[in-house]
Amino acid sequence: MNNTIYFDSKVDDAIRRRQLYDGQIFVFSPNTSSLALCALAREMIEEAFGSLDPLKAQYSLPVERYVEILAALKPKFIHHPQCKRFIQGILEEFGCELTKTYFDVPRLRTATSDGYLTSGIAYAFHPHRDTWYSAPFCQVNWWLPVYEIQSENSLAFHPRYWTQPLRNGSSRYNYYKWNEDSRQNAAKHIQTDTRDQPRPEEPVELYPQTRLVGKTGGIILFSGSQLHSTVPNSAGCARFSIDFRTIHIDDVIARKGAPNIDSTCTGTTLGDFLRGTDFSYISDEIVRMYDELGAAAFSTASAAPVKAD
Repeated sequence: MNNTIYFDSKVDDAIRRRQLYDGQIFVFSPNTSSLALCALAREMIEEAFGSLDPLKAQYSLPVERYVEILAALKPKFIHHPQCKRFIQGILEEFGCELTKTYFDVPRLRTATSDGYLTSGIAYAFHPHRDTWYSAPFCQVNWWLPVYEIQSENSLAFHPRYWTQPLRNGSSRYNYYKWNEDSRQNAAKHIQTDTRDQPRPEEPVELYPQTRLVGKTGGIILFSGSQLHSTVPNSAGCARFSIDFRTIHIDDVIARKGAPNIDSTCTGTTLGDFLRGTDFSYISDEIVRMYDELGAAAFSTASAAPVKAD
């Protein structure tokens, strides 16, 4: 495929979405709202770790205590009232139509160094597509580093698999059952993570891969169908990042999006998304449409390429 990375592109949101559905990646410099969101995250992280440097705290704490800190910090961040407002601001600055753009709550992610904690609440994601986890094929992922990052603790993309299917365990995954049985238990998985998550069930060629190293508050946009993974952290310091996801309701209804080449999960995450104006949920009727048809019924062909600047 022609894998293109666009830096600070000025195209409008409709063209950008079509490019994302075609496998391209967009990188943007920090803006006012993304910097504010990261500043809030840093304030909460530093309060949680007290006198310790959060990036080096793993060298001073038993892993069980580190997990306790994250178990309190992460939901506190998700539910902080300012988070939704800052995301609203990010979307406005990116020219998204807030009446039709929906987002899910932001997650604060942690990747510790040298294998200190890679399971449960600081899960180091194997190569995966979000669409294996019941995400709609029009989902756009937004990823921001909270502190400066390095290649050795960043995010990796595996672009050859945009058009190459992978045998995977998504057929066993149902989003609703996951929420009932597994999500709430993340903090219990410290040494190993025994939860059955969709993962490749054949060897994956990790290289060539693409790593993007941006500034604090800089934003990477990519399709939920992109195969991506957590880089095994060897930087000697933790990585904190924020991610959230968006959908455009017109694309949901029209079933536009990236190609589905290997996802067979059931359920849908659509019920989690909030409208950019008033934070209301998507209608049950639309959610049921995705429930009833299932992943295999959607987006079996890529959107036509669109030229971006």
